[in-house]
Amino acid sequence: MVVQERLLKFIVFSNWILFIAVSVGGILMGSQEMASAIIAGGLIAVGNFQLLYRTLKRALTPPHLASHRVVILKYYIRFVISGIIIFLLIAFQIVNPLGLFIGLSIVVASIFLGTIREFTKLISKEAV
Repeated sequence: MVVQERLLKFIVFSNWILFIAVSVGGILMGSQEMASAIIAGGLIAVGNFQLLYRTLKRALTPPHLASHRVVILKYYIRFVISGIIIFLLIAFQIVNPLGLFIGLSIVVASIFLGTIREFTKLISKEAV
């Protein structure tokens, strides 16, 4: 269980670090439209991850008060709301789609970095 907790803490921390770094990068590019798209996508992705984390933590921590149906229902509600927000942002051309994609990819990048980090720790432990 220690590995999962360490990985989760790393992902949550790196979500915010990557969000700040990519947002600052978008601002430094000089395009307000790109920067706002990256920030919007990042907030959607990181916010969804935080809400999923909180929902699962409540459902899986004893006493198990939430049933699996409630967890799935909350997931689909969050999914639909995120889809509507993304659709509106793109349909009304409020943000740049490429910047939105970059912002939405922050959590994926954090999970990828966390996986590589844990994998290298596992390999280095086996080598000793």
